[in-house]
Amino acid sequence: MTCCSATTNSYLKHTFYPCLPKFPKMVPTYDPNDDEAGLKLLEDLTTNAHHIQQQVLEEILKKNAQTEYLRGFLNGRSDKEIFKEKVPVVNYEDIKAYIERIANGEPSNIISSQPIIELLTSSGTSGGLPKMMPSTAEELDRKTFFYNLLVPVMNKYVDELDKGKGMYLLFIKPEISTPSGLMARPVLTSYYKSSNFRNRPFNRYNVYTSPDETILCPDSKQSMYCQLLCGLVQRHEVLRVGAVFASAFLRAIKFLEDNWEELCSNIRKGCLSDWITDPGCRTSVSSILGKPYPELSELIECECRGKSWEGIIRKLWPKTKYIEVIVTGSMAQYIPTLEFYSGGLPLVSTMYASSECYFGINFKPLSKPSDVSYTILPNMAYFEFIPVEKDHEQVVHNVQCNGNSDQNCTSKGNEEENLETVDLVDVKLGHYYELVVTTFTGLYRYRVGDILMVTGFYNKAPQFRFVHRRNVVLSIDTDKTNEEDLLNAVKNAYTPLKPLGFLLTEYTSFADTSSIPGHYVLFWELKMKDNSDLPELDRNLMEQCCSILEESLDSVYRRCRKKDNSIGPLELRVVKHGAFDALMDFCVSQGSSVNQYKTPRCIKSEEALKILDSRVVGKFFSEKTPFWEPFKIET
Repeated sequence: MTCCSATTNSYLKHTFYPCLPKFPKMVPTYDPNDDEAGLKLLEDLTTNAHHIQQQVLEEILKKNAQTEYLRGFLNGRSDKEIFKEKVPVVNYEDIKAYIERIANGEPSNIISSQPIIELLTSSGTSGGLPKMMPSTAEELDRKTFFYNLLVPVMNKYVDELDKGKGMYLLFIKPEISTPSGLMARPVLTSYYKSSNFRNRPFNRYNVYTSPDETILCPDSKQSMYCQLLCGLVQRHEVLRVGAVFASAFLRAIKFLEDNWEELCSNIRKGCLSDWITDPGCRTSVSSILGKPYPELSELIECECRGKSWEGIIRKLWPKTKYIEVIVTGSMAQYIPTLEFYSGGLPLVSTMYASSECYFGINFKPLSKPSDVSYTILPNMAYFEFIPVEKDHEQVVHNVQCNGNSDQNCTSKGNEEENLETVDLVDVKLGHYYELVVTTFTGLYRYRVGDILMVTGFYNKAPQFRFVHRRNVVLSIDTDKTNEEDLLNAVKNAYTPLKPLGFLLTEYTSFADTSSIPGHYVLFWELKMKDNSDLPELDRNLMEQCCSILEESLDSVYRRCRKKDNSIGPLELRVVKHGAFDALMDFCVSQGSSVNQYKTPRCIKSEEALKILDSRVVGKFFSEKTPFWEPFKIET
């Protein structure tokens, strides 16, 4: 079914208002090639945000009231009024057992009335394994609906995108089959492998230089090479470039720096390198390469041989209008590097989503990265928000030592109590909240872990700026290392030094993204138990400490290091005695309280880093990649 803008409003009236039949279709159908219809749909969604949210909750509860999970709290009732009173706000550990039961073969109706068709893996937990989120066939349709709505928004701000293609570098990641036969895989891998992606409607936003076969290639090196080759061959058709995350796009640029000569040779000769053995890649890329292009090869070689790669993206793809990558949250650390390579192209973050749910769209995609806000679409899930407050003294401390005044937000009230929440349309401008979702797939009042700030409203739907992930201190790519995991890794890594009389008196860290790929850096201050001078450090021993650190971090970090090559070797910098006292003196001089000061476990302030770097007495790197294999589900 398709509809034009004239019928869209009528359709929505029969879709979202509570006086009409129960269980309305919460994913409206419309022609994704009709920009006017898409924009009108967004207007109606945001104007009727409150009514739609009530309908979403009603549908979820009516359909799932008899599931084992909800029945335990609601006794089979589906009243919206008792939902918040009886159903608790939960973390992943609270629901993990239910999801693992499904992974091990028990029926979906433990948590969902709809069949769960796969489990989506997200970032690692403190136990080291990825979280698994339930997903249904309908959820794939919801994501497709969401992606299609990005098209009219971009076309509103950028002209003539239908005149060319997008060079989007998209990749799949490892997946496993659970004992029940369900696949467990990252959310984007799920989408790229779905018929929704393969059969996506033809429109200006879905025309890519990369054939699907190259995106779905399981060998990341072959996939990267082939996608870049296709992008270079079609360079004069490329109007936009990008990847999902800024880190992935920059990794592609680094790959291009290392392999441009071979790529140019393929273009010059009109044939693909022999080491590309994936059949899908060979067939699809060969059809695009087609014939020798000596002039094109010479042009690309001339640009790549230059003294500097500043502005290389605009040079290689001269018609490009913008770079589409996520540059909010932890990805903001890559903005300076992107700006160096971009040649002044706008950096566009179009959407806010996670493994749990897709949330919102950036209605002003050409805004500066620091000004990006996402408008929550009220039909994607039922949204609640835990009010978050900031302790004044800690904020002062983080402004100076972490370089970001928004990085220390704590939930109001006791964590052990049933937290009070605010509905989507009741959030207040300028206030901070932690996001809680109830989804169509079996998550109920689930804490996503994202801290958001309300920046405005689009009609009745609030707009949020992503502030940070709760408890995360380090992130380079899709890894999210929290303070507890970092502490445990440090404890393990210090073990070889104990018998030798060393004391680890302080530590901190930062994510070094000055090179590609970025890597973790830890500062350790060591002293001797007998107060003697610190001896010359044995390189092999310290490299062992680096390796133990990496082995102690979660499976997502280890996968990024070993399988994806998206994180470089961990670095350990040992500082001389008194370095952390100097750091504290600096923070106090900038306004922190001596009484409430504690060493930050992640530092972002350049001034603070200079203090520690000036006192470094030894630098050591992990010389081997950590062990990693696809996670296994315990039966």
